Amino acid sequence: MASFASFHSVLRASAPLAAAAALLFSASAAFAADVTVSDAWARASAGPAKTGAAFFTVTNSGSSDDQLLSASSPAVSATDELHTHIKDGDVMRMRQVEKIDVPAGKAVTLQPGGLHVMLMSLSAPLAEGQTFPLTLTFARAGTIETTVTVKAAGAMGQMDHSKMDHGAMDHSGHTKQ
Repeated sequence: MASFASFHSVLRASAPLAAAAALLFSASAAFAADVTVSDAWARASAGPAKTGAAFFTVTNSGSSDDQLLSASSPAVSATDELHTHIKDGDVMRMRQVEKIDVPAGKAVTLQPGGLHVMLMSLSAPLAEGQTFPLTLTFARAGTIETTVTVKAAGAMGQMDHSKMDHGAMDHSGHTKQ
């Protein structure tokens, strides 16, 4: 059985390690304040669709690059993946990505036709007006939870032109390529 003196010496020896861990933890927590998530939204499901997508803007106001590593929304989907669109010949295809880079001093927007969070195996169709939590995990900033608002099925987020009168626009200078 170890003596009190040997136990006490082990505690003294581990004190610097505990202090370093506390410093590292506080540095990570401070960096989380440099990364913000805004304008989180998803489209309402079209019929009984079992997949959906979430979109938002990540702003890194810090001086160190970060990476979005994963997303989770168990309230609405069984599996969530980071995705992008790539051009494969004449066809656009979605592909899973391991991470999304968020450079220092920049904003990255996840939007239709580009980067997004794929919501798979939906527990129920997403309904316009509904909200749900989305947990994002970053390499440096740690975990950030945001609230996603479900918009109309054809919504385009910040660039939603669905209510514009396109008939009055002059398209005569456009050519089909």
